[in-house]
Parts: sequence; structure tokens; C-alpha cells
Amino acid sequence: MGVTAVLMLPLLLLGISGLLFIYQEVSRLWSKSAVQNKVVVITDAISGLGKECARVFHTGGARLVLCGKNWERLEMLYDALISVADPSKQTFTPKLVLLDLSDISCVQDVAKEVLDCYGCVDILINNASVKVKGPAHKISLELDKKIMDANYFGPITLTKALLPNMISRRTGQIVLVNNIQGKLGIPFRTAYAASKHAALGFFDCLRAEVEEYDVLVSTVSPTFIRSYHVYPGHGNWEASIWKFFFRKLTYGVHPVDVAEEVMRTVRRKKQEVFMANPIPKAAVYIRTFFPEFFFAVVACGVREKLSVPEEG
Repeated sequence: MGVTAVLMLPLLLLGISGLLFIYQEVSRLWSKSAVQNKVVVITDAISGLGKECARVFHTGGARLVLCGKNWERLEMLYDALISVADPSKQTFTPKLVLLDLSDISCVQDVAKEVLDCYGCVDILINNASVKVKGPAHKISLELDKKIMDANYFGPITLTKALLPNMISRRTGQIVLVNNIQGKLGIPFRTAYAASKHAALGFFDCLRAEVEEYDVLVSTVSPTFIRSYHVYPGHGNWEASIWKFFFRKLTYGVHPVDVAEEVMRTVRRKKQEVFMANPIPKAAVYIRTFFPEFFFAVVACGVREKLSVPEEG
């Protein structure tokens, strides 16, 4: 009996591995078929995440509209997508559009250009984001306004310009790539956190408003999106609680992982996704149910940071 069990274990593991492989392949193919021939607009396509989203949706056969504020980098992305395209599979030549979301005056013209080109938009991925870090009293109101324009007013202006087309066709999906700071604030990022809170609030409200028109609103909120070659260091368990807490809180998610999650969100028509390891997820719950403890940890961290002289 013991020998039989020992022999069956490898076969069982092999069978489970095979089933997982089949599930992943079917899921991948299903994801691609979900966007075949769909018109997909990606803002800030020249960022790390924007490039990965462009790659995933281009491979899936979407009709891409790639938006960015640097024409040379848009052309580089275009060349990269064309060079790796599989000739045996149907793909479409991406359309490039120059767009700076912080310049609200040009957003309406860009929306008109997109609609004139394809006649519709099936999926809008609001990806653009501008960050700033510093004490609130040292950030100028002009910079506060610039952050709000890029992270809030820009995305909602583009969304409002494209939304009537989706409503009239009674189909479409709007995806907001947000941030954990849309759920809780972190010190020295007041303008950024405020813009992310505002964006999340707008799209949460919009989701309920457009449900009757069969337009879906999705939000994908990772922690910080790290660069390709930066990985978090090993933790120091001897550090104070706030250092451990915020070191875990600021662990970044790789752009490839976020892009794949955006594709899954579109395929499965998810309404909200929160990408984070257990510590940031716990922080959101602590902020909700134990706010005094959360604020105490945050304040402790700020006091300790301010007591340390700046390097250089």
C-alpha cells in the first residue's frame, strides 16, 4: 500500500501540472479572442505599463490607438510592435496619436480624431499618471493643479468625450489603471494621492450610471508600478514597525504583470481589481476599520523621517 502511494504521488502531481498548463493556455487564448478586432485606446502608451499593454492587446488582434506626448517614442513603440508581430496571426497596424492629458484643451480634438478614424471605441484604457513627492507646504498650487489635470481632469475629459459613442452603441468598457493611493494616502504624496482618490471616486460613480447602457467600468489598482530592472530589497525585521509597514506597502508590481491583469480584467469584465501583496491589502482594511492605529503608524514614520538629516 505504501509503495502504491509513493508511485501515485508523482503521477498525481504530473496530472495537476498538466491541468494547470491547459487552463493557462485556454485562458491566454480566450483573453486574446476577447479583444480581436476591438478598437482599444491606450493613454500614455510610451510608459513601461503602456508599452506592455500595447504588446498584449496588439498580440490579441486589437485595433490599437496609442496615445503619448512624445512622437519619437511613439514611433519607437510602433516599430517594436510591428517587428515582433506574428505573420501567421491577424494583427492591425497601430494608430499613433499625440496626446498630453495635462493639456485639457487638446483632449476633445484627440477624441474626435479617434472616432473619425474608426467610428467607435470599444475599450478605453486610462493609464496616464504623473507623480510628485514632497511636503504639502512645499508643493506649489500650480504643481497641484498640474497633477490634477494629468491624473484626474485629463482622463475624465477623454472618457466623457468617448462615452456618448459607447452609450449610443450600448457597448464598451472603460478601464482606469489607478493606484493604491486611490484607497489610502501616504505621507509626502498629497497631490498624487488626492488625484488618485478623485479619479477612483469618479469612475466608481460612473460605473453605476452607465450600467443600464451595458457599458462596463473597471478599475485596476496596483501598488507602485516598478521599472523593469528594479526589485525590492530584503526586509529588515529589526526595523521599526513603520519602516516594515511602508517598505512592504511600497513594493512595486512589474509592468508585465499589470498588463496581463488589465487583459484579464477586460476578458472577465471585472469591475475592480486590487493588485498587492498581503501587507498593502491589510493596510487598506486597517485604514477602514482601525483608522487611529493606521494614522498613528503613519505619524510615527513621518516624525522619524523628519528627524533624520537629508543626505548630501
